Amino acid sequence: MTCALDVEETAAEWERYRRRAGRLIAAGGVTLALALGFWTLLVDMGSSGAAAMPFAFGIVSVGAGLGSLVLARRMRRTLGAGVWSALPAVAAARTGHATTVVLRSPDGGEAWPLTVIATRQQYEMVRPGPDGVLWWCGDPRGGGVIAAPGGRPLIWAKPLRGGRVRRAIVAQAEAEGLMRRAAPRQPQEPLPVPVAVDDLYDPYDRIYAAPYDNPDADDSPADGSDDSPVHGPEPVHSTEPVHGPGPVTADGVPLGPRPERLDLPTYAVLAAHAQRQARPQGKALRPEVDVSEVPWWRVRGLRRAAGVPPVLVAFGFCAAVGAVALTGPTGADALKLGAVGVLVLGALVYSCYRLLTVGLPAARVLARAAVSYPPHLRRYVLLFHPEGGAPVLVLFPALGGLHARPEAVLELVRPGPRKDPRRGLPALPVGVVRLHGWQDFAWYGRMPFVVPWVGGRPLWPAGTLWTDDGRPEFATLLERLAPPLES
Repeated sequence: MTCALDVEETAAEWERYRRRAGRLIAAGGVTLALALGFWTLLVDMGSSGAAAMPFAFGIVSVGAGLGSLVLARRMRRTLGAGVWSALPAVAAARTGHATTVVLRSPDGGEAWPLTVIATRQQYEMVRPGPDGVLWWCGDPRGGGVIAAPGGRPLIWAKPLRGGRVRRAIVAQAEAEGLMRRAAPRQPQEPLPVPVAVDDLYDPYDRIYAAPYDNPDADDSPADGSDDSPVHGPEPVHSTEPVHGPGPVTADGVPLGPRPERLDLPTYAVLAAHAQRQARPQGKALRPEVDVSEVPWWRVRGLRRAAGVPPVLVAFGFCAAVGAVALTGPTGADALKLGAVGVLVLGALVYSCYRLLTVGLPAARVLARAAVSYPPHLRRYVLLFHPEGGAPVLVLFPALGGLHARPEAVLELVRPGPRKDPRRGLPALPVGVVRLHGWQDFAWYGRMPFVVPWVGGRPLWPAGTLWTDDGRPEFATLLERLAPPLES
């Protein structure tokens, strides 16, 4: 790798950034042209303020596109002149100010506070988590490009101004342990040669259902966590081996032993990352009703998974617009109210469409999977995705040791409220989980629907289970979740 643009993901992302800037300019030009056509109509109605609104949208769009185009050229010069460096990073909290991140220099002796030039949505895609690492290319004195591990998305960052503010931000980053973190492996370094170990999991990965043959058996996990048997239908008693999430056909028939992926991190490595990312648990959430005793629409988590709240919010806005329309607005007020009514009506139609076509089938499948038996025992490691902080369960065989390799990944729905989305997650970052499901498969990729149970209650998944299918994308996701460190 001679420069950062030699990374395929980086080059493709820069091209998308440049095209997005061009689309903003084109959209602004079209808006300005349409605004000229409506100018006469709006002025004749005596609404000069409303007549200026389309021009304002067009000018803002053109200005944002031109600014993005200039920034894209600056990014290209920077990425073409330097290489990526993986650096430890923390997000600095500054209420009411521009978003700030702090990077540690490659030699570990200096902290660089940088101001991010991006929208909140773009920044959330590269926000460093508790164990975060960002890629950097540029000069900390003049600015550069930051990206999530892998080389995308691209965001410009410039040095933070003000000596007093810089010292305060650096002190905050040092208090969070930035200078004591282990050095991440650099992108240009070759992958370490994996060494085979003796205590890997059984290649057939069979978990026997013997504990379920004895209803009085104590099957609580060894780590002391509260993982009592879950409620639901009576378990099916069988001494036949229960196959886990190895390679299976669409009918759930195992395809045989899975080859060992020595390029994946071990349980010990990911557990150490999970311990660093863990935070103290706050007030417990109000318990959900038992999914095995009530219809799915009475379960709080399934209503959220189906998309019921957006429908109710959109319906409330439509009712409010209708109530205002009954007061009989005239002139420009009627025109503005009509535009708002079209927007909220479109939101209601779209949310209802999503509920009927995607939400309802998914909620029914999850409700059926949550009460299916027998469950499959696995160990889990709880990590958080750097793009938005979504909780992710990395699953390991129950009988493996510290050197076992991950076999599946399952993203979870944030159970807590918007201000504290981590509320309701397992209290321990590692432990034992029971997976219910396996008989329902998604159309895309033939991935199974499963519902994990920890502590006697379900954690609702945000999608299907992603099993290790040998593709490099699986290893890339694990690298994003837990950036590799230098040995």
